[in-house]
Amino acid sequence: MKIPIITKLLEKRSNLSTPERWVIDWFTGGTQSKSGINVNEQTALYSSAVFASVRIISETIASLPLNVYKRLENNGKEKARDHPLFRLLHDQPNEEMTAFTFWETIVSHIMLWGNGYVYIEYNNSGRPVALWPLTPNKIKPKRNEKTKRIEYELNLPDGGTKILYFEQIIHVPGLGFDGLVGYSPIQMAKEAIGLSLAAEEFGSRFFANGMNVGAVVTHPNTLSDPAYKRLKRELQEKYEGLGKSHTLMLLEEGMQFAKNTIPPNDAQFLETRKFQLNEIARIFRVPPHMIGDLERATFSNIEHQSIEFVVHTIRPWLVRIEQALKMKLFNSDKFFPEFKVDGLLRGDIKSRFEAYQIASQNGWFNADEIRELENMNPQPNGQGKVYFINSASLPKTQLINQASNKGGDGKNE
Repeated sequence: MKIPIITKLLEKRSNLSTPERWVIDWFTGGTQSKSGINVNEQTALYSSAVFASVRIISETIASLPLNVYKRLENNGKEKARDHPLFRLLHDQPNEEMTAFTFWETIVSHIMLWGNGYVYIEYNNSGRPVALWPLTPNKIKPKRNEKTKRIEYELNLPDGGTKILYFEQIIHVPGLGFDGLVGYSPIQMAKEAIGLSLAAEEFGSRFFANGMNVGAVVTHPNTLSDPAYKRLKRELQEKYEGLGKSHTLMLLEEGMQFAKNTIPPNDAQFLETRKFQLNEIARIFRVPPHMIGDLERATFSNIEHQSIEFVVHTIRPWLVRIEQALKMKLFNSDKFFPEFKVDGLLRGDIKSRFEAYQIASQNGWFNADEIRELENMNPQPNGQGKVYFINSASLPKTQLINQASNKGGDGKNE
């Protein structure tokens, strides 16, 4: 059951005292780039490159399992499935959202506004029972002048405001210089995004209003209307269409055929669009092949770029989220949240199995640990818990016992 503040936040109302961002943009034009295009967090999504970049990052993070772990005395860890926060983070943060939808929403907020906000709903015992995403343009972090503590001023749909305390909000900021608010990637890169939107609008208007002729057939004489219609019909029937391409064309009475090529200005337009796609990919640190540019993609460099995407793009955001959750939801160092990224770092099946073989033969992994990485069940009766070493594939315990026996025999001789 939603508490009153959540019910208010989910209402879709806007008035002149506290208008929604789209209302302000409608009257003021929003933040205009030098290309003449208004750029904000909503209009930026009309750029296919921005939409694809935000989508690939948010969906990738949302698809990762977020587990709660318990620290062990031997510096190890184990899943704490009985922890009250496990289901909240791993399965369903609130009564209306799955974990995937929730984290997809939060991460997309961070990608667009540079900040992600989560309201923590507590029960009467003070235990978190639900997590709710807040739209970043409705909330403003600030420091209380008296207490010097961080508070969050929330704009409500009815025109009022509400102050939320530091403990009530999980805040995941992006890059920023005050440690309080992250910069909006959209506003920081509004010129690049504005140029991308301008190029798309130019292309749409060009093809809607311009004349783009594929080929021209000229006749030395003036044709009558019946002759013109007959010639046009015959040319279309014999040569027009994909199935009739590359066929031999026979022209009569001194007619000439000329095929149009892309004008230099149009070719430059295509280059501009291609450049802007890479420019936006650079803003979000997304490999171009992930948003549709396969011009320089090969099998080998795609695999390496995909791993770099996880390490340099996804992993920093995971650390930000994990640390924000740890600070607000976990009072003890005994438990901690962590995303599982093993599946994203896996190579092709041949490379994986070769790595498993090396790890198994040198006693680093046992069979059950390898099977877990491949999303398989453990072997029955504890068979997969044995560690092997060397090419002989003998259990480590057996080799240790043999070495001990040899040492004992040597001393008795």
